[in-house]
Amino acid sequence: MTAYLSLGSNIGDRVANLRACVAHLGSVGQVTKKSSFYETEPMELREQPWFVNCVVKLETELDPEQLLTAIRRIEEELGRTREIPKGPRNIDIDILLLDSTIVEKEDLQVPHSAMHERRFVLEPLVEVAPEIRHPVLGRTARELLQDLGSVGGIVRRLATR
Repeated sequence: MTAYLSLGSNIGDRVANLRACVAHLGSVGQVTKKSSFYETEPMELREQPWFVNCVVKLETELDPEQLLTAIRRIEEELGRTREIPKGPRNIDIDILLLDSTIVEKEDLQVPHSAMHERRFVLEPLVEVAPEIRHPVLGRTARELLQDLGSVGGIVRRLATR
C-alpha cells in the first residue's frame, strides 16, 4: 500500500525532529519520497511557534489501522505528548492518503478530512505527487492547491532538506 503522510513539528529542533521521524518510519515501510521542508504558520491554535512540515511517500504492508497504531507508537517514541489539542508538539504525523482507500472511523479518516484546506499539506504533497487524486473530491493535489487561491496559511520552503 502507498501512504502519503504529513509530518510536522514546532517544538525544539523542528528539522531534526522531522528527520528522526522519517528514520523511524523505516520500521513500518520504505520511505520512497520526501518533500522539502516548509516553515508554516499555525492554523487553528494560532498562539504557538511556527511549524516545519513535510510530506513523505511510504510503501507499507500495513493496513490502515495497523499504520495508525504504528504512527502513534512512533510519535510516542519521539516524545509526543497530547496536552493541548492542536497545541505545540515536537512531532505530528497525519495519514493523508492510502492509495485510493477511503476509511471513515471514529479515530481514522482517510483521506484526511481537512487536507484540501491546508496549504502546509498541499504544497509539499504537490512536490512529491502532483497528480495524486483525492479519492472523494476527484481532484489532483495540484488542482486542490490551485483551488485554495490565496487562503490556507503562509508556507515558506526552507533551504534545508
